[in-house]
Amino acid sequence: MIELKDIDLRGDPAAGQYVKDEVVAVEFAHANGALMSLEGPNRYEPGDALITGTGGARWVVERVRFDDKYVPADPGLAHGYPGRYRNRPAVVLAKRMDGPFSLARRAAGDVLTGTAGDWVLQYAPGDYGVVRADRFAQVYRSAEPGRED
Repeated sequence: MIELKDIDLRGDPAAGQYVKDEVVAVEFAHANGALMSLEGPNRYEPGDALITGTGGARWVVERVRFDDKYVPADPGLAHGYPGRYRNRPAVVLAKRMDGPFSLARRAAGDVLTGTAGDWVLQYAPGDYGVVRADRFAQVYRSAEPGRED
């Protein structure tokens, strides 16, 4: 298994720009805890968003980041309350991996793993995610004209 550290996809010719389009179910944590995503553990604190997406995928988004990344999908839902949310379109860098790998979500953060065909996402320098190949195909689209993966 390849252990990825300090990667930066901005200069990687195998990486591309992608945009996610997904409506998710959101609850907010009342206490510290952890949930197990398909890619590894996700620790959370009170107020963090516990998200269930396409195909039952689950993950955590810190509350301070959630408020900037998601908007209510249903009329009448006040931001910050449990319900359905849509992600705000944002371009991320992504690279399909050819073999098993692992990387930390952030410095000293939860370690995520992937298999051949899964994708590494870079939201910002030092801020990463892992998405299984089938889920990536369902919710991400290339932001680069003429590029298809």
